[in-house]
Amino acid sequence: MLQTNSKLTRRLMLGLIAVVLTMTVLSGCGKKDGSKETGSVVATYKDGGKVTRGEFDKYVGATKFFYPMYAQYEADPAFQEHMMNQLIAFRLLSNKADDATKKDADTKTTEQMKQITDYFNQQGKDALTTQLKEYAITQDDLKDYVKMSMVVLGSAEKQVTDDQVKTNYDEKLAAKALDVVTVRHVLVMLQDESGKDLRTKDEALKRANEVKDKLKAGGDFAALAKEYSDDGGSKDNGGQYADADPNQWVENFKNAALTLPLNQISEPIETEYGYHVMKVESRKTKTLDETKADIKSELAETVITNFMDKDLPTYDIKITGLATATPTPAASVAPSATPAATATPTATGTPASTPTPAK
Repeated sequence: MLQTNSKLTRRLMLGLIAVVLTMTVLSGCGKKDGSKETGSVVATYKDGGKVTRGEFDKYVGATKFFYPMYAQYEADPAFQEHMMNQLIAFRLLSNKADDATKKDADTKTTEQMKQITDYFNQQGKDALTTQLKEYAITQDDLKDYVKMSMVVLGSAEKQVTDDQVKTNYDEKLAAKALDVVTVRHVLVMLQDESGKDLRTKDEALKRANEVKDKLKAGGDFAALAKEYSDDGGSKDNGGQYADADPNQWVENFKNAALTLPLNQISEPIETEYGYHVMKVESRKTKTLDETKADIKSELAETVITNFMDKDLPTYDIKITGLATATPTPAASVAPSATPAATATPTATGTPASTPTPAK
């Protein structure tokens, strides 16, 4: 409810811009899949490297398992080129990983696959099998895909220095990107989520002031939130957002969360949604120790992206015969993939608890 439009857009587009997943190269057997020869070579690159149609299709299939929205782009030549470049980049990067990184990736892959199978088992005994068939991959294909993501990301993380992590931390600190806030609020909306008018601004402000007065008189926040609040994301939780990143919120709400005195009832705060009566219960800044792992992963993604931007073009990649794929519909039961697991609801509406390949 309180996320900015840019935050929502970023979450929707993460899959298109994040380069953190890949798969182990799968051998093509020369079998036919419709009109496509799975053993035919569709890309070559320096030093005798090649990718077959079957290898590429399995890579895209595994990607769609985590990013169902990719199905709509599958026949787009630009998308196919991006996927091919990503596959080749990760082949090359995986070859550079040391044995310790690969061993660590084995452990993490086992954990991730358990999360995935546990999730689908909750959906029904055939849910995972159905999903795999949807994208023409096997569970082993999926495991290879997850393992390679761990290998490549783990290898990239080893290139990130403690000084780089500290510098990034200081930058985030200066930008107040590490603040964590616990707030309670009651939202009085002007319109519902469909755009239908609920009340005028004057009516909304009057209702918000009524809530404020009751709270200042000692009213129970949880009870009043349940009675008055139009924020479905918090009204049944006492109006609370606990240990949240304020940067995900619309500007006026964010500013109030960062500046209001603790444990005081605010005057009505206007945002594009309506009026909020809020109380800031706690505010803190994440320490370096608390954020080091996330920052290292973030910087590792930059290492990978730099490889794709600067080094990959030197491998003389030639792609042929790809723009023949038929898009498949996005499945209704699938993990929502992000570069790292998240505790907040995803913009795509899939469960936040869904397992994803994560560091």
